[in-house]
Amino acid sequence: MIDPITDMLNQIRNAQAVLKPEFSMNASNLKLEIAKILVDNNFILEVKKTTKGKAKTMKIVLKYDNNEPAIAGIKRVSKQGQRIYQTVSELRKVRGGYGISIVSTSKGLMTGKDAKKSKLGGEVICEVW
Repeated sequence: MIDPITDMLNQIRNAQAVLKPEFSMNASNLKLEIAKILVDNNFILEVKKTTKGKAKTMKIVLKYDNNEPAIAGIKRVSKQGQRIYQTVSELRKVRGGYGISIVSTSKGLMTGKDAKKSKLGGEVICEVW
């Protein structure tokens, strides 16, 4: 696995394609923060961190509305081969305000909307709608 964030986003996309209620994956602090942002913005129901010995895993419970996934689309913006950084003025709305962007700033991970309020730019990790 080269890029763990892309792997996480693909696992979410694949689990929702077959209407899985939940799935588990390896955990890291960055993945947990991304999942918490998705929970706060009502894209997934919950995330639980578990530890078995030295291995850290997290269980993600997905959200559906009448068998339709809450996440219509998820896209990795900044990749390992090409990092995408944006200033405050360059941060834009995702899908006309129906989605969010997750930005890594000097104050930690936050949505693009929160980054604009805090007058911070940073690396755009992904977009979710």
